[in-house]
Amino acid sequence: MALFDLPLDELRGYRSESAAPEDFDAFWDTTLRQARAHELGARFDPVETGLSTVEVYDVTFAGFGGHPVKGWLRLPAGATEPLPLVVEFIGYGGGRGLPHENLLWASTGRAHFVMDTRGQGSAWGGGGGTPDPVGAAPAYPGFMTRGIDAPENYYYRRVFTDAVRAVEAARSHPLADPARTVATGASQGGGIALAVGGLVPDLVAVAPDVPFLCDFPRAATLTDRHPYREIALFLKTHRGRSADVLRTLSYFDGVHFAARGRAPALFSAALEDETCPPSTVFAAFNAWAHEDKAIEVYDFNDHEGGGPFQEAAKVRWLGSYA
Repeated sequence: MALFDLPLDELRGYRSESAAPEDFDAFWDTTLRQARAHELGARFDPVETGLSTVEVYDVTFAGFGGHPVKGWLRLPAGATEPLPLVVEFIGYGGGRGLPHENLLWASTGRAHFVMDTRGQGSAWGGGGGTPDPVGAAPAYPGFMTRGIDAPENYYYRRVFTDAVRAVEAARSHPLADPARTVATGASQGGGIALAVGGLVPDLVAVAPDVPFLCDFPRAATLTDRHPYREIALFLKTHRGRSADVLRTLSYFDGVHFAARGRAPALFSAALEDETCPPSTVFAAFNAWAHEDKAIEVYDFNDHEGGGPFQEAAKVRWLGSYA
Protein backbone atom coordinates (compact mmCIF):
# COMPACT_ATOMS: atom_id res chain seq x y z
CA MET A 1 0.00 0.00 0.00
CA ALA A 2 1.44 3.36 -1.01
CA LEU A 3 0.90 6.52 1.01
CA PHE A 4 -2.83 7.20 1.30
CA ASP A 5 -3.22 9.73 4.12
CA LEU A 6 -2.08 13.33 4.49
CA PRO A 7 1.51 14.33 3.59
CA LEU A 8 3.89 14.32 6.53
CA ASP A 9 4.10 18.11 6.77
CA GLU A 10 0.32 18.28 7.04
CA LEU A 11 0.23 15.43 9.56
CA ARG A 12 2.51 17.42 11.85
CA GLY A 13 -0.13 20.12 12.09
CA TYR A 14 -3.28 18.00 11.85
CA ARG A 15 -5.93 18.43 14.55
CA SER A 16 -8.97 16.22 15.02
CA GLU A 17 -12.44 17.67 14.67
CA SER A 18 -13.63 15.36 17.45
CA ALA A 19 -14.94 17.32 20.44
CA ALA A 20 -14.77 16.04 23.99
CA PRO A 21 -18.16 15.83 25.75
CA GLU A 22 -18.70 18.47 28.41
CA ASP A 23 -19.00 15.77 31.06
CA PHE A 24 -15.94 13.79 29.88
CA ASP A 25 -13.99 14.27 33.11
CA ALA A 26 -17.03 13.74 35.31
CA PHE A 27 -17.85 10.53 33.42
CA TRP A 28 -14.42 9.10 34.05
CA ASP A 29 -14.21 10.35 37.64
CA THR A 30 -17.47 8.56 38.39
CA THR A 31 -16.41 5.42 36.55
CA LEU A 32 -13.13 5.11 38.43
CA ARG A 33 -14.70 5.96 41.77
CA GLN A 34 -17.20 3.13 41.27
CA ALA A 35 -14.41 0.72 40.35
CA ARG A 36 -12.40 1.66 43.43
CA ALA A 37 -15.36 0.85 45.63
CA HIS A 38 -14.29 -2.77 45.04
CA GLU A 39 -11.23 -3.98 46.90
CA LEU A 40 -8.30 -4.21 44.46
CA GLY A 41 -7.27 -7.57 45.92
CA ALA A 42 -4.13 -7.91 43.80
CA ARG A 43 -2.68 -11.41 44.13
CA PHE A 44 0.77 -12.41 42.84
CA ASP A 45 1.31 -16.17 42.51
CA PRO A 46 4.78 -17.35 41.44
CA VAL A 47 4.97 -19.39 38.23
CA GLU A 48 7.56 -22.04 37.44
CA THR A 49 8.85 -21.23 33.95
CA GLY A 50 12.33 -22.75 33.77
CA LEU A 51 13.75 -19.27 33.18
CA SER A 52 16.90 -18.36 35.11
CA THR A 53 17.02 -14.60 34.53
CA VAL A 54 13.36 -13.63 34.98
CA GLU A 55 10.82 -14.41 37.69
CA VAL A 56 7.15 -14.51 36.66
CA TYR A 57 4.01 -14.06 38.75
CA ASP A 58 0.45 -14.89 37.76
CA VAL A 59 -1.56 -11.83 38.79
CA THR A 60 -5.26 -11.42 39.49
CA PHE A 61 -6.86 -8.11 40.47
CA ALA A 62 -10.32 -6.53 40.52
CA GLY A 63 -11.08 -4.41 37.47
CA PHE A 64 -14.29 -2.77 36.32
CA GLY A 65 -17.25 -3.95 38.40
CA GLY A 66 -14.90 -5.88 40.67
CA HIS A 67 -14.47 -8.45 37.86
CA PRO A 68 -11.28 -10.54 38.08
CA VAL A 69 -8.65 -9.51 35.52
CA LYS A 70 -5.46 -11.44 34.85
CA GLY A 71 -1.92 -10.31 34.14
CA TRP A 72 1.72 -11.33 34.31
CA LEU A 73 4.33 -9.59 36.42
CA ARG A 74 7.89 -10.26 35.27
CA LEU A 75 10.88 -9.27 37.41
CA PRO A 76 14.62 -9.61 36.94
CA ALA A 77 15.67 -12.66 38.93
CA GLY A 78 17.08 -11.82 42.34
CA ALA A 79 15.77 -8.26 42.51
CA THR A 80 15.65 -6.93 46.06
CA GLU A 81 14.95 -3.19 45.65
CA PRO A 82 11.99 -1.44 43.99
CA LEU A 83 12.41 -1.23 40.22
CA PRO A 84 11.12 1.05 37.49
CA LEU A 85 7.77 -0.33 36.34
CA VAL A 86 6.56 -0.78 32.76
CA VAL A 87 2.83 -1.53 32.44
CA GLU A 88 1.99 -2.87 28.99
CA PHE A 89 -1.32 -3.31 27.17
CA ILE A 90 -2.06 -5.70 24.32
CA GLY A 91 -3.15 -5.34 20.70
CA TYR A 92 -6.66 -6.10 19.45
CA GLY A 93 -7.69 -9.73 19.80
CA GLY A 94 -4.64 -10.79 21.76
CA GLY A 95 -4.20 -11.82 25.37
CA ARG A 96 -1.43 -11.86 27.92
CA GLY A 97 0.07 -14.95 26.29
CA LEU A 98 2.27 -17.45 28.10
CA PRO A 99 4.45 -16.67 31.11
CA HIS A 100 7.78 -17.15 29.28
CA GLU A 101 6.95 -14.68 26.48
CA ASN A 102 7.71 -10.97 26.20
CA LEU A 103 10.92 -10.77 28.23
CA LEU A 104 12.33 -7.49 26.87
CA TRP A 105 11.43 -5.13 29.70
CA ALA A 106 12.40 -7.45 32.54
CA SER A 107 15.69 -8.00 30.71
CA THR A 108 16.39 -4.25 30.95
CA GLY A 109 16.21 -4.44 34.74
CA ARG A 110 12.63 -3.18 35.05
CA ALA A 111 9.50 -4.68 36.54
CA HIS A 112 7.10 -5.52 33.70
CA PHE A 113 3.35 -5.95 34.12
CA VAL A 114 1.25 -7.04 31.14
CA MET A 115 -2.54 -6.84 31.43
CA ASP A 116 -4.88 -9.37 29.88
CA THR A 117 -7.69 -7.71 27.88
CA ARG A 118 -11.12 -8.87 29.00
CA GLY A 119 -12.98 -10.98 26.47
CA GLN A 120 -10.05 -11.09 24.04
CA GLY A 121 -7.06 -13.40 23.70
CA SER A 122 -8.40 -15.76 21.03
CA ALA A 123 -7.30 -14.19 17.73
CA TRP A 124 -3.49 -14.46 17.88
CA GLY A 125 -0.57 -15.13 20.25
CA GLY A 126 -0.58 -17.35 23.30
CA GLY A 127 -4.14 -16.65 24.39
CA GLY A 128 -5.80 -14.90 27.29
CA GLY A 129 -7.69 -15.84 30.41
CA THR A 130 -10.00 -12.95 31.33
CA PRO A 131 -13.70 -13.16 30.44
CA ASP A 132 -15.97 -10.16 30.00
CA PRO A 133 -19.07 -11.02 32.03
CA VAL A 134 -21.05 -7.94 30.93
CA GLY A 135 -23.77 -8.34 28.30
CA ALA A 136 -24.57 -5.72 25.69
CA ALA A 137 -27.05 -4.59 23.08
CA PRO A 138 -26.81 -5.94 19.50
CA ALA A 139 -23.34 -5.42 18.06
CA TYR A 140 -21.27 -6.19 14.99
CA PRO A 141 -18.93 -9.17 15.56
CA GLY A 142 -15.77 -7.96 17.28
CA PHE A 143 -15.42 -5.52 20.18
CA MET A 144 -15.76 -2.08 18.62
CA THR A 145 -19.57 -1.85 18.83
CA ARG A 146 -20.25 -3.81 22.00
CA GLY A 147 -22.43 -1.60 24.16
CA ILE A 148 -22.13 1.30 21.73
CA ASP A 149 -25.73 2.29 22.50
CA ALA A 150 -24.49 4.39 25.46
CA PRO A 151 -21.14 5.42 27.01
CA GLU A 152 -22.09 3.67 30.26
CA ASN A 153 -22.42 0.36 28.38
CA TYR A 154 -19.50 0.61 25.97
CA TYR A 155 -16.93 -2.18 26.02
CA TYR A 156 -13.92 0.12 26.32
CA ARG A 157 -15.30 1.70 29.47
CA ARG A 158 -14.60 -1.62 31.10
CA VAL A 159 -11.21 -2.09 29.41
CA PHE A 160 -9.90 1.40 30.23
CA THR A 161 -11.05 0.99 33.83
CA ASP A 162 -9.30 -2.38 34.01
CA ALA A 163 -6.17 -0.64 32.73
CA VAL A 164 -6.15 2.02 35.44
CA ARG A 165 -6.66 -0.69 38.04
CA ALA A 166 -3.84 -2.68 36.42
CA VAL A 167 -1.48 0.22 37.12
CA GLU A 168 -2.69 0.28 40.72
CA ALA A 169 -2.26 -3.49 41.03
CA ALA A 170 1.25 -3.47 39.56
CA ARG A 171 2.28 -0.58 41.80
CA SER A 172 1.15 -2.53 44.85
CA HIS A 173 3.93 -5.10 44.45
CA PRO A 174 6.85 -4.35 46.81
CA LEU A 175 9.42 -4.59 44.00
CA ALA A 176 7.67 -2.03 41.80
CA ASP A 177 8.49 1.65 42.25
CA PRO A 178 5.23 3.64 41.88
CA ALA A 179 7.18 6.85 41.24
CA ARG A 180 8.80 5.37 38.10
CA THR A 181 5.78 3.95 36.28
CA VAL A 182 5.50 3.86 32.48
CA ALA A 183 2.47 2.92 30.35
CA THR A 184 3.06 1.42 26.92
CA GLY A 185 1.49 -0.72 24.23
CA ALA A 186 1.01 -1.02 20.48
CA SER A 187 -2.16 -0.64 18.40
CA GLN A 188 -5.07 -1.30 20.79
CA GLY A 189 -2.45 -1.43 23.54
CA GLY A 190 -1.27 2.01 22.48
CA GLY A 191 -4.81 3.33 22.63
CA ILE A 192 -5.23 1.88 26.11
CA ALA A 193 -1.89 3.42 27.15
CA LEU A 194 -3.20 6.81 25.95
CA ALA A 195 -6.30 6.40 28.11
CA VAL A 196 -4.14 5.51 31.11
CA GLY A 197 -1.95 8.51 30.35
CA GLY A 198 -4.99 10.76 30.60
CA LEU A 199 -6.50 9.08 33.65
CA VAL A 200 -3.46 8.40 35.84
CA PRO A 201 -1.89 11.75 36.78
CA ASP A 202 1.50 10.65 38.07
CA LEU A 203 3.05 8.44 35.39
CA VAL A 204 6.68 9.16 34.58
CA ALA A 205 6.27 8.42 30.85
CA VAL A 206 3.85 7.07 28.23
CA ALA A 207 4.90 5.27 25.04
CA PRO A 208 2.02 4.44 22.63
CA ASP A 209 3.02 2.75 19.36
CA VAL A 210 0.79 3.14 16.26
CA PRO A 211 -2.13 3.69 18.67
CA PHE A 212 -5.65 2.54 17.86
CA LEU A 213 -8.85 4.13 19.24
CA CYS A 214 -7.96 7.68 18.15
CA ASP A 215 -9.90 10.28 16.15
CA PHE A 216 -12.93 8.04 15.62
CA PRO A 217 -14.78 10.40 13.24
CA ARG A 218 -11.87 10.37 10.77
CA ALA A 219 -10.80 6.75 11.29
CA ALA A 220 -14.28 5.33 10.67
CA THR A 221 -14.53 7.07 7.29
CA LEU A 222 -10.90 6.95 6.11
CA THR A 223 -10.02 3.24 6.31
CA ASP A 224 -12.00 0.17 5.34
CA ARG A 225 -9.69 -2.13 7.31
CA HIS A 226 -10.82 -3.77 10.53
CA PRO A 227 -11.24 -3.09 13.43
CA TYR A 228 -12.41 0.45 12.57
CA ARG A 229 -14.51 -1.06 9.77
CA GLU A 230 -16.70 -2.70 12.45
CA ILE A 231 -18.14 0.74 13.23
CA ALA A 232 -19.05 1.41 9.59
CA LEU A 233 -20.61 -2.02 9.14
CA PHE A 234 -22.70 -1.54 12.28
CA LEU A 235 -23.94 1.79 10.94
CA LYS A 236 -24.57 0.25 7.52
CA THR A 237 -27.19 -1.91 9.25
CA HIS A 238 -28.34 0.58 11.90
CA ARG A 239 -29.06 3.45 9.56
CA GLY A 240 -29.44 6.91 11.01
CA ARG A 241 -27.53 6.22 14.23
CA SER A 242 -24.24 7.88 13.32
CA ALA A 243 -24.62 10.81 15.69
CA ASP A 244 -25.44 8.57 18.66
CA VAL A 245 -22.54 6.24 17.90
CA LEU A 246 -20.06 9.10 17.56
CA ARG A 247 -21.32 10.56 20.83
CA THR A 248 -20.57 7.30 22.62
CA LEU A 249 -17.15 7.02 21.00
CA SER A 250 -16.25 10.57 22.01
CA TYR A 251 -15.90 9.42 25.62
CA PHE A 252 -13.21 6.92 24.54
CA ASP A 253 -11.25 8.85 21.93
CA GLY A 254 -7.50 8.82 22.48
CA VAL A 255 -7.38 12.44 21.32
CA HIS A 256 -9.28 13.55 24.42
CA PHE A 257 -7.17 11.46 26.78
CA ALA A 258 -4.06 12.89 25.09
CA ALA A 259 -5.27 16.40 25.87
CA ARG A 260 -5.04 15.37 29.54
CA GLY A 261 -1.63 13.71 29.30
CA ARG A 262 0.68 14.86 32.09
CA ALA A 263 3.84 12.86 31.38
CA PRO A 264 6.54 12.84 28.70
CA ALA A 265 5.49 10.72 25.72
CA LEU A 266 7.08 8.86 22.81
CA PHE A 267 4.67 7.96 19.99
CA SER A 268 5.22 6.08 16.76
CA ALA A 269 3.37 6.21 13.44
CA ALA A 270 3.68 4.36 10.13
CA LEU A 271 2.77 6.28 6.99
CA GLU A 272 1.35 3.25 5.12
CA ASP A 273 -0.69 2.08 8.13
CA GLU A 274 -4.26 1.39 6.99
CA THR A 275 -5.27 -0.14 10.35
CA CYS A 276 -4.43 2.96 12.40
CA PRO A 277 -4.08 5.70 9.78
CA PRO A 278 -1.24 8.11 10.49
CA SER A 279 -3.53 11.15 10.70
CA THR A 280 -5.38 9.53 13.60
CA VAL A 281 -2.11 8.87 15.39
CA PHE A 282 -0.90 12.43 14.79
CA ALA A 283 -4.28 13.70 16.03
CA ALA A 284 -3.47 12.19 19.43
CA PHE A 285 0.20 13.18 19.32
CA ASN A 286 -0.59 16.79 18.44
CA ALA A 287 -3.17 16.92 21.24
CA TRP A 288 -0.77 15.46 23.86
CA ALA A 289 -0.66 18.09 26.59
CA HIS A 290 2.83 17.57 28.00
CA GLU A 291 5.44 19.59 26.13
CA ASP A 292 8.07 16.82 26.35
CA LYS A 293 6.92 14.61 23.50
CA ALA A 294 8.35 13.01 20.36
CA ILE A 295 7.12 10.78 17.55
CA GLU A 296 9.05 8.22 15.52
CA VAL A 297 7.79 8.03 11.92
CA TYR A 298 8.26 4.94 9.73
CA ASP A 299 7.83 6.04 6.13
CA PHE A 300 7.28 2.72 4.33
CA ASN A 301 5.66 0.60 7.00
CA ASP A 302 2.11 -0.60 7.53
CA HIS A 303 0.67 -1.51 10.93
CA GLU A 304 3.82 -3.33 12.00
CA GLY A 305 5.21 0.18 12.47
CA GLY A 306 8.76 0.23 13.73
CA GLY A 307 8.66 -3.27 15.22
CA PRO A 308 12.03 -4.11 16.81
CA PHE A 309 13.44 -0.74 15.72
CA GLN A 310 10.78 0.99 17.81
CA GLU A 311 11.49 -1.33 20.73
CA ALA A 312 15.13 -0.24 20.60
CA ALA A 313 14.04 3.42 20.40
CA LYS A 314 11.85 3.00 23.48
CA VAL A 315 14.61 1.32 25.46
CA ARG A 316 16.92 4.24 24.69
CA TRP A 317 14.26 6.86 25.36
CA LEU A 318 13.07 5.40 28.66
CA GLY A 319 16.59 5.51 30.02
CA SER A 320 15.97 9.19 30.74
CA TYR A 321 12.80 8.56 32.73
CA ALA A 322 12.64 5.13 34.35
